[in-house]
Amino acid sequence: MSPSNTVALPDFLQPLLADGNPSPERLDAFIAEHEWPVSDPLGVTFLYRGRAKAVRLRHFGFGLPHAEPLHAIEGTELWWVRMDLPPGSRVEYKIELEQEEGGTRWILDPLNPALAEDPFGANSVCQAHGYERPDWSIPNAESRHGSLEEIGIPSAAFGDTRRVRLYLPARFRRSRQYPLLVVHDGDDFLRFADLHAVLDNLTHRLEIEPMIVALTQSPDRLREYAADDRHARFIAEELVPTLTSRLPLRDTPAARALMGASFGGVASLYTAWRHPGVFGNLLLQSGSFAFTDIGHHDRGEVFDPVVRFMNEWRAAPGLPADRMFISCGVYESLIRENRAMIAFLQDKGPDIRYREVRDGHNWENWRDRLQDALSWLFPGPLWMTYE
Repeated sequence: MSPSNTVALPDFLQPLLADGNPSPERLDAFIAEHEWPVSDPLGVTFLYRGRAKAVRLRHFGFGLPHAEPLHAIEGTELWWVRMDLPPGSRVEYKIELEQEEGGTRWILDPLNPALAEDPFGANSVCQAHGYERPDWSIPNAESRHGSLEEIGIPSAAFGDTRRVRLYLPARFRRSRQYPLLVVHDGDDFLRFADLHAVLDNLTHRLEIEPMIVALTQSPDRLREYAADDRHARFIAEELVPTLTSRLPLRDTPAARALMGASFGGVASLYTAWRHPGVFGNLLLQSGSFAFTDIGHHDRGEVFDPVVRFMNEWRAAPGLPADRMFISCGVYESLIRENRAMIAFLQDKGPDIRYREVRDGHNWENWRDRLQDALSWLFPGPLWMTYE
């Protein structure tokens, strides 16, 4: 994402100012005529209406640190900026106001109704020309619904009982055997990435094998997902054996996958590395795979255990899993580490599928990759027939 090299007013804005400053009524009508931000095949134009000392566009969601200033239109309360944004891009953002009375605040784009939620609130969403939400991610009344139930798993590793949600596919039968997908941040995937609808739809469309999904949620994810032996032991030695004893699961590594995004990606890789032979498949999205070749990292103390693990893992990678689906957005700061990971894994043995997408570090990016990832790890009858 980069700013246009010129500050010339976009053509579609020029008629608005052709006769001088527009009246409030004319401005209201002009704004209502467009969907903001305005996308075209070459980029996106953002508009803000209001008084401020300065207005900036902020990429949100552990994204790129750069802030893009909006240009003031003299004599008006209008601010604009045009970004060269490739087709198919999707960006979550906020508007930063430098207020006339002092101080700054970040707000949602008042002209843009498109929002995406995450555990920290909501962000405005810019959908560049050509981006469309996948139809398989939208709840569909024609898809048979899987069920959710909640269980407790006593954990000696943590010294408490962990709550786990179980997704059982539609037409679940104890006489059948199913693969197992273990998901980090499971509640968040349900809430912010529509995982329930995705599983229902892809199963209904025969694109994935009907599967049992264990949705885990940590009360202290930045600690427990950061290469924590307790967490790895809980997943590999407590959760998986308990589920295997209670449910009709195929008891082979090839029929098990471990999935996570961001720090959940680190927890997935660490668990599979510390307990090889348990999971045959990994699904790693925007993994926080920070490492150092020399010197110290600059990502803060919370990353210290992650960096120690990644450095140790790069020295002795072993074979955490036979198949690894890895994805990352090009508009997120972790793209360098994820690209480095792919290069590093090339001759290490696992079968890898890697996807870079024009999106950031957010739940809808991770949602949009699930068809590609799950249909590759656990293909349904549709793919078994046509591939």
